[in-house]
Amino acid sequence: MGKRAATGSRRRGRQRSARRSKRRLVLPVLALALVSLGGGAALAHYNGRADVAAPAPGPPAAGPSTQTTTAPPPSPRPTPTPTPKPTPTPKPTPKKTDVPRAGAGTFTTARATGDAVGTGGSLRRYRVQVEDGIDVSAGEAAEEIQRILAHPRGWAAHGRGRFQLVTENADFVIRIATPDTADRLCAANGMNTRGELNCETTSGVVVNLKRWLLGSPTFAGPAAEYRHLIINHEVGHEIGIRQHMGCPGPGRLAPVMMQQIKGLHGCRSNAYPYDEDGIYITGPIVS
Repeated sequence: MGKRAATGSRRRGRQRSARRSKRRLVLPVLALALVSLGGGAALAHYNGRADVAAPAPGPPAAGPSTQTTTAPPPSPRPTPTPTPKPTPTPKPTPKKTDVPRAGAGTFTTARATGDAVGTGGSLRRYRVQVEDGIDVSAGEAAEEIQRILAHPRGWAAHGRGRFQLVTENADFVIRIATPDTADRLCAANGMNTRGELNCETTSGVVVNLKRWLLGSPTFAGPAAEYRHLIINHEVGHEIGIRQHMGCPGPGRLAPVMMQQIKGLHGCRSNAYPYDEDGIYITGPIVS
């Protein structure tokens, strides 16, 4: 019995020693397995120690997003600004300033008549003629001259004569002619108009087309107003005012019987025999 007991005791001792050796082998392997599976926290938990801190949790692993996002619209591409084409410089509209130097030398009489205008003096009947081919209507010119002679600052309105537009049996003629034709008609009465001036002849008044259309460079007003000066000056000669006048003083109105185209000499240009108060505009006799 003693021998068997001793033998059994030795057997049990060897078994316990084998179990301890086996446990010593298992622990490191288990530790390595825990580290690989759970990290230091699992190992600390197994050892019952809290001095091995668990690593801070990392950011969540990126995965497919379940939220739908709308991509911002693409920025609009800037529209290229077209290079403007240079605007062509418009050609100026030609003014009607080209006055023919010479004409046909023949005349058309205006087929127009009117009532006598004026309140005093003898009746003076006139007709209007326009040189052929100069693009001026004889009828329109006659109507304009009729208005000029009836103007409230004109001769007829202040008792210096009565005037009536007729087509025949006229006392004098008012002709509108090209510069060459005007020079010829005026030269027949001893006057040199040099292609620029008007004149009064034994048969009536000669109006230079250039002056009728363009006015005068010395006259401060449109050509339509200058026509008043032409008619009033030449008809003034026709009714008996033979001499020319000069400027009555600086800044004053020039007399209608002054040759204003030759210079104003300090006066202001004026197209009417009378001022707005009905006073006759006069000046010193010069010729």
